[in-house]
Amino acid sequence: MTERFIKNEQFNFISKQVAWIKDSTKQHLPANVLATVCDLSNEKILNCIPNLTAEQKDILDFSKLITVEAYEQKLEQLANYLIPFPTINEQQLRKLFPKSKKLKLPDLSNVDLTRVTYLSWNDSRSNKKHILYELEGQLVGIECTFLPSTKKNICSICHSHAEVTHFSTITKAKKLNNPDYYKSIGNLICTNSSECNKKITDVTYLKDFLEESLRK
Repeated sequence: MTERFIKNEQFNFISKQVAWIKDSTKQHLPANVLATVCDLSNEKILNCIPNLTAEQKDILDFSKLITVEAYEQKLEQLANYLIPFPTINEQQLRKLFPKSKKLKLPDLSNVDLTRVTYLSWNDSRSNKKHILYELEGQLVGIECTFLPSTKKNICSICHSHAEVTHFSTITKAKKLNNPDYYKSIGNLICTNSSECNKKITDVTYLKDFLEESLRK
């Protein structure tokens, strides 16, 4: 069996393209228009993962499929190739958050790690949110402050309209001529990180936010 090669956000992107094709088949479009829609979506699917091998391209190739049922079946098969989020133990977590003396650890017993792009959990006692992500092959973590109030808006991470809360973090950046300098950055994020992970299709903002937060 081919090694796992699909990240959660890539699988979400593929799922979105399949949903677009399924929706298009219900609109009674002319055959040539529907064929164009399918071709465009199939091309986007093949291009969403860089440096594919010939075998991986064959696995991702939806172009020969005709029925909605066939698309759904192939999408289910792709779940077998999802890369799980890296395993993490308590010692590693405490090393990532050395200043959090009373760090509340997440319960991962019911978490499907193949459907996780970033791992996040809240400590409601201190209104702290912890975010873990594998950045350039290394697991990194940041601690944010979040507001307990929520509202409907666009999430900065998954770009979906959802129940969100404002969160912010203090960067590690320093100024030589001002030792008291600090920079706070923040934005809106889904209150439910599990749902956010099901919707995220692009990690650009997440990576930029983490890189800026960790920049020294």
